[in-house]
Amino acid sequence: MPTNFTVVPVEDCNASSSNYDGNNPDEERRELLVGPSSGDETPSDHERSCDGKNMALFEEEMDSTPMVASLLNKLANYTNLTQGVVDHEKAESEDGVKRITVKGPPMGTFFGVFLPCVQNILGVVLFLRLTWIVGTAGILGSFAIVFMCCACTLLTAISMSAIATNGMVPAGGSYYMISRALGPEFGGAVGLCFYLGTTFGGSMYILGTIEILLMYIVPSAALFEDLNNMRVYGTCCLVIMALVVFVGVRYVHKLALVFLSCVILSIMAIYAGVIRTVISPPDFQICVLGNRTLKNIDFDKCMKTEVINNVTYTTDLWKLFCSSPFLNATCDEYFDQNNLTEIKGIPGLRSGIITDNLWGNYGSSGMLVEKKNQVSVENARDYQRTPGNIRDKLPYVYNDITTFFTMMVGIYFPSVTGIMAGSNRSGDLKDAQRSIPMGTIMAIITTSIIYISCVVLFGACIEGVLLRDKFGLSAKGSPVIGTLAWPSPWVIVIGSFFSCCGVGLQSLTGAPRLLHAIAHDGIIPFLQVTFIF
Repeated sequence: MPTNFTVVPVEDCNASSSNYDGNNPDEERRELLVGPSSGDETPSDHERSCDGKNMALFEEEMDSTPMVASLLNKLANYTNLTQGVVDHEKAESEDGVKRITVKGPPMGTFFGVFLPCVQNILGVVLFLRLTWIVGTAGILGSFAIVFMCCACTLLTAISMSAIATNGMVPAGGSYYMISRALGPEFGGAVGLCFYLGTTFGGSMYILGTIEILLMYIVPSAALFEDLNNMRVYGTCCLVIMALVVFVGVRYVHKLALVFLSCVILSIMAIYAGVIRTVISPPDFQICVLGNRTLKNIDFDKCMKTEVINNVTYTTDLWKLFCSSPFLNATCDEYFDQNNLTEIKGIPGLRSGIITDNLWGNYGSSGMLVEKKNQVSVENARDYQRTPGNIRDKLPYVYNDITTFFTMMVGIYFPSVTGIMAGSNRSGDLKDAQRSIPMGTIMAIITTSIIYISCVVLFGACIEGVLLRDKFGLSAKGSPVIGTLAWPSPWVIVIGSFFSCCGVGLQSLTGAPRLLHAIAHDGIIPFLQVTFIF
């Protein structure tokens, strides 16, 4: 039984037949425009001419099979903002005069729920931390982490679906839906946690944006050698984003499709790179001294000396370990006793590297990133990075933090917390009771498949020491996932940068609206601020 009817003007064929020979004003108007009738047309002919017009009564069936133009129009008007935010922005004109807002057409499951959830789930953790998680926790440990987190969000989505299908779904997002269904007490508790999660999620995406900017796009812009860079540039980025949201969310609305395209193109580049490793693995080498991974940012050639015109010269790498560029210089003991080798950073799917990456490699802060089963002198094997030590300046790759399983779970879990992006648009959906459960669950299943496949493919294609290189220092300062992507690492860098910017702007846009809704309901007393004018 169709529920969406379209009323269209249809000519009444019976009335036209009865007045066919009489003084019909429509007939007179037709004669003025196209001339008098020849008289050869019979009532039966006229009735047959109305058959095509009566097909307009079944126009509602066209909604189930949208045309290409309709699909492109929906994609061009795609936004990840809730209708309440857009309506609030359009409520006043530039001169402050109120005007009537014409609400856009209701959205379906795909554009209204599925795409916003996918865009929020696939973000900074996938592009910056998933390779490091796979290298540290191993393929089996990473699979367990992804499975637990995705199962948790799936159970949450099933519970939310039970609320969404239990009567009328109010407009206003997840908070209104929960508070109106379960009561203000539950709604206030969940809404406040949701507000805090959205706020801290925004800070996470802002820090991800700054890390991409300073580590991979403009490394020379760093002002300090520690976390003060993140604090200074993060504060500036937060101020700029806050000004954009304050000036108008219509600009965020216009860039929503760009942010979504960046996520899709980046994921496609990852899978294209995996396929390329089967056909022709990239010639990407990692420099290893003994069994220790080296940063190849300050040198180009992985050798101690080179012979040019029968003359032996020292290389840039020699200068990093020795007191002078001469052959009789005093060098580091480990540098003297071990050889330099180059190993493939991306061996490919057919290399069998997956067996070496099955298990985890947890370690303490300052521990060297070492390759298993690599020949190395044993007398300096227990070397640890200690602050203030002269060896702290040596170009080794270290663990920056102590790693263990529960920490990996905590780092990965924020990546699956974007499941509320669809339910927040409950006022925009054509059929919220159907779209919210179906779109959210399908988005969780789709992103879970992407994450699990990436875990397996990363472990099957990338060398373990490169996976454990958190910032890509052994990959000439490129993101580890960028070394696998095709056609260029810049696809991942630019795509992840705009993806983090987009989700950060959406977090700064949605969190204040949610807090305003909680305060408007009067659930938390100290949020009720009375302004006296």
